[in-house]
This record gives sequence, C-alpha cells and structure tokens, in this order.
Amino acid sequence: MIWRLLADATVLAHLAFIVFAVLGGFLVLRRPRWGWLHLPAALWVAWLELTSARCPLTGLENDFRARAGQVGYPGSFIDHYLLPVIYPTGLTTEIQTALGLAVIAINVVIYTIVFRRAAARSALARHAARPGRTLSPDEWR
Repeated sequence: MIWRLLADATVLAHLAFIVFAVLGGFLVLRRPRWGWLHLPAALWVAWLELTSARCPLTGLENDFRARAGQVGYPGSFIDHYLLPVIYPTGLTTEIQTALGLAVIAINVVIYTIVFRRAAARSALARHAARPGRTLSPDEWR
C-alpha cells in the first residue's frame, strides 16, 4: 500500500512541477524573486522535451509501482485523470520539440517583461536619487 501511495504522490509532484515550469513565469511577474526557482525549472523541462530525455520522476514512479506489484496504471483517480496529462498517447519527438519550444517562448516573453520592469524601477530610483528631486505619487507607479 505504501508503494502505491508513493507512486501516486510522485505523479502529483510531477504534475505540479510541470505546471510550475510552464506557468510559473506568471508568478514571477507578480514576485520576481520566484525567478530563482522558476527559471531553472523551466530550463530543465525545456531541455527534457528538446532532448527527449527521461525525467527522473518517471523512473522513481515506475520503481514505486513495481515495488507495489503493479503493472501499468489501473484504476485510481490519479491514474485515470492525471497520468494522460503527463504521458499523453501519441507523443512524438516532433510534439516534444514543439512543447519544449513553447516553454521557452512563453518564458522568454515573461522574463522580457520582468527585466524591463526591473530596468524601469532602477531608472526611476536613479532619477529619484538626484539631490533636490522629489517624485510625485504618479511617477512611482
């Protein structure tokens, strides 16, 4: 029973990591410090997709399932609804390459916005630091 629970928990962690890697850039837009965690995650997922490498979580999950005496993914909610999202049928090298490039494109756009905002804040701070200069509330926005 414990091996089955560990396998299901691994699938949930896998899905959460994928969602964070693909969409976590939106979190970075609100809180730029998340970028230190998100950027490596996004690059890892893009690398996995572009090289068709196998994620270590997949091997861990399969090991847990084998220890639980399972073959395949019979029956549970997690198996039925979440596994097809992570392991879709008909996944080809071309689709994996497209997914990897999509992760990169989404994150290039998001990080461009983040870096432009940071540069604007820095310029505003330098401008405000001039002696005798005060900023109106509108300029701080």
